[in-house]
Amino acid sequence: MMPPSSDFYLIYMLPILLFWMLYVLNKKRKSKRNLMLQTEEFEAGLTEPASLHPVIDPAKCMGCGTCVSACPEGHNHPVLGLINGKGQLIAPTNCIGHGACKTACPFDAITLVFGTEKRGVDIPVLDPSYETSMPGIYIAGELGGMGLIRNAIEQGYKAMDSIAATTDRSHQAPLDVLIVGAGPAGFSASLRAMEKKMRAVTVEQESLGGTVYQFPRGKLVMTSSVLLPMYGDMKFTEITKEKLLKFWHGVEKKTAVKINYHERVETITASDTGYTVKTNQNSYETKTVLLCIGRRGTPRKLGVDGEDQSKVTYRLIDPEQYRNQHVLVVGGGDSALEAATSIADEPGTTVTLSYRSGSFGRAKRKNRERIDSAVANGRLNLMLNSNVKAFTKESVSIEQQGERIEIPNDAAIICAGGILPTGFLKEVGITVETKHGTA
Repeated sequence: MMPPSSDFYLIYMLPILLFWMLYVLNKKRKSKRNLMLQTEEFEAGLTEPASLHPVIDPAKCMGCGTCVSACPEGHNHPVLGLINGKGQLIAPTNCIGHGACKTACPFDAITLVFGTEKRGVDIPVLDPSYETSMPGIYIAGELGGMGLIRNAIEQGYKAMDSIAATTDRSHQAPLDVLIVGAGPAGFSASLRAMEKKMRAVTVEQESLGGTVYQFPRGKLVMTSSVLLPMYGDMKFTEITKEKLLKFWHGVEKKTAVKINYHERVETITASDTGYTVKTNQNSYETKTVLLCIGRRGTPRKLGVDGEDQSKVTYRLIDPEQYRNQHVLVVGGGDSALEAATSIADEPGTTVTLSYRSGSFGRAKRKNRERIDSAVANGRLNLMLNSNVKAFTKESVSIEQQGERIEIPNDAAIICAGGILPTGFLKEVGITVETKHGTA
């Protein structure tokens, strides 16, 4: 057989070689860019994911990049990237806990975990059916660590399916299930219970939507196609809080599902037929309980003089109410940054954002960019490394780097997080674990 001619190499092999060289150079360029982004994030102290996030095993990762492509946030801001041929979390605070990366990985190199070595996260122990350590008590949605609307809706109806599968209709308890909370998980569970003709009651201490209801006006809430019982596929990609709540109210009216609003659970105790649940209005005997409450719990207060004044609140509902006022926002998470920038957009406002640390380590990039823009445009006064010391009727005193500063103040919003309902869960008998980067 004759050896390949020089023409063969020119026509066939040279283009393949050039293509391979371009491919390698492109991979090196992307790797260098990802390393630079990761370094910037970590140097800024942005190392702590807010919730569920991936840990990638370098021994199993083959560098295919499917996890990078699958990430729903990656189209807006980087989350995952390849560095030296291995997948890595390059912007931890941008991770929203979607979990699509794990599903997409063909080499099973990704584990989804809660918390990190530095920051533990309290999570109730659940089995695959969403049942807690207390037989007959189930948890779905944000309290179990799944804050995404799509995930919460799925957990709500799947948990109800688990309850329905174990429900004996001849049981003595008047109710098959008491559902606590009418956020995404609780609403989904209520519709599924109705669909399965279960004896169910849903109680909600505030309004339909739960945590979503508490979002600031106009906030975009990301969703993706998900099955909502009694309705079908919710085919939303990006929708405002108001439009999503309007849609849910429409479903509530159309299905005639009953939810007892402004009814707060006070105690859950074991009984001969299952559980006795006492609220501020009623007492219920039920075989099972499904907890679909949020993780925020009781708002965390600053504990300073003057905080009990009516001008101090713990969440933003409508930025418009603060027009032409001097407003202080306290906190460094997404809720604080969103509140500050939303109020700063209102005419005549003077907004100060106070945060005890030197960087926003828990906030998404897009919110940090909005803060930077508002500061650059003179619409917001940013006070990092500062602590509120006292409120008076017309001012607030803030200490920054040893200096006491007093500024005019008409209203304040404290976004310092909430005290998790861990105590309530433990009183009920539910086992809670603190996760430090474990599944």
